[in-house]
Amino acid sequence: MVLGFSIALIVFSLLMMLLVLMHKGKGGGLSDMFGGGMQSSVGGSSVAERNLDRITIVVGLLWFACIIVLGIVMKTTV
Repeated sequence: MVLGFSIALIVFSLLMMLLVLMHKGKGGGLSDMFGGGMQSSVGGSSVAERNLDRITIVVGLLWFACIIVLGIVMKTTV
């Protein structure tokens, strides 16, 4: 059980890093490397940003829940 939650924590951590780097930056930074610095006049970009925000929040909540469950499981096994 600990192994499963540890693997899930690693996967969620990698997903969080990827999703945060995909967000549009306010200026120079790592997000510009992925094309975040280029201004687009496409109207659908705001929908994509909202969906990216929602996905990031869900993955963040799953990441947090995984940490809590892993801490409880490890506390009861010791």
